[in-house]
Amino acid sequence: AASAAEAVAANRLVIVCLLDDASVGAALDGAGLAGRDLVNLTTGTPAEGRARAAWAQDRGARFLDGGIMAVPPAIGSPDSGGYVFYSGSAELFADHRDTLAVPAGTRYVGTDPGFAALHDVALLSAMYGMFAGMAHAFALIGPEDIAPKDFAPLLVSWLGAMSGSAHKAADRLTSGDYTKDVVSNLAMQVAGSATLLRTAEEQGVSAELLTPYLALMERRVAEGHGEEDTTGLVHLLSPRSAGS
Repeated sequence: AASAAEAVAANRLVIVCLLDDASVGAALDGAGLAGRDLVNLTTGTPAEGRARAAWAQDRGARFLDGGIMAVPPAIGSPDSGGYVFYSGSAELFADHRDTLAVPAGTRYVGTDPGFAALHDVALLSAMYGMFAGMAHAFALIGPEDIAPKDFAPLLVSWLGAMSGSAHKAADRLTSGDYTKDVVSNLAMQVAGSATLLRTAEEQGVSAELLTPYLALMERRVAEGHGEEDTTGLVHLLSPRSAGS
């Protein structure tokens, strides 16, 4: 097709993956979307997904928003573990599920067109937290006679062992009780955090990746929640997401 409009005219299923939401609007401006099934895999925010869904509906199209949880080499590789979150029209997803599964696995997360982007960004945010911790850990060992390749397996093993805490955090958020079955409470962790900061100083490493999180722990303890698990920090970030 010589243009996006021609491509849309030739196919019922239209899949878009561009730079940003504004690019999607510009590319499809003037295209005849009535009767089309529009799937937007462009990375965006939940609000953008919802707005684009309304935009598509106004033009007579069914709509799915997508969030790609795969690096480029994983696309088209069935065994890569990569997948795409989809949200929006359940009927559209059911009609085209086999086609949508060609580039990567599929995970439908609901009729709210903003949910795919929300799941995507939430997981990416957690990933960047992990990357920040890894960067700090490698910086700490950097000045010493410790080979990064020897340290990496220890880091992977430790992070893997800690990843199960997500399930416990989910249980606590559901119940609203952050004090049940706590192994290392906030008061204890705040008391020990000084060691982390002193070690960074001794190693000549900036603690700027650690200090925001430690400050949240200190704040929660100061508010009288020292007996809690770290899950209580969610309340400081977003009272809407957690009980008090």
